[in-house]
Amino acid sequence: MRYQFIVAGSPSDRVAAAFPQLTVQPASDLGGMSLHGELTDQAAVRAVISTLDDLGLTLLELRQIPA
Repeated sequence: MRYQFIVAGSPSDRVAAAFPQLTVQPASDLGGMSLHGELTDQAAVRAVISTLDDLGLTLLELRQIPA
């Protein structure tokens, strides 16, 4: 399944390094940055959310997107 995480803040090398499996890019129309890509299961989704929390980032929205 493909997922998109909308997060407050601006993309950085630190964020990109923390999520090598996801594409990180600005999402100014959504008010932050977009992290998106293929995740294998719900445990992988929870791991991304946990890492966002560890980095002190605010998750604004989570979407499942068409492949």
